[in-house]
Amino acid sequence: MGEAERGETAPRIWVSFWCARGHESRPSFAADAAPPTEWECPRCGLPAGPDQENPPAPPKIEPYKTHLAYVKERRSDEDGATILAEAIAKLRGN
Repeated sequence: MGEAERGETAPRIWVSFWCARGHESRPSFAADAAPPTEWECPRCGLPAGPDQENPPAPPKIEPYKTHLAYVKERRSDEDGATILAEAIAKLRGN
């Protein structure tokens, strides 16, 4: 089924978005809809904005943390030693 069989298409607008790497994408939107403030670049996946001179900054990617790394953020080494001593004492039945 082609466009001629579907009837008239809604009026469209094309908005340019630029990412930090300089890629331009031009998605179309309905003329009566407000375009978004950011769009994902289809080439590199970075956020893109309508201002070519000031594109959105790339997101800061946090390195993968293990469960132990999160525990060490919450507990000091002294806390860990105390908890370990309590657990060993409990296992030994003291």
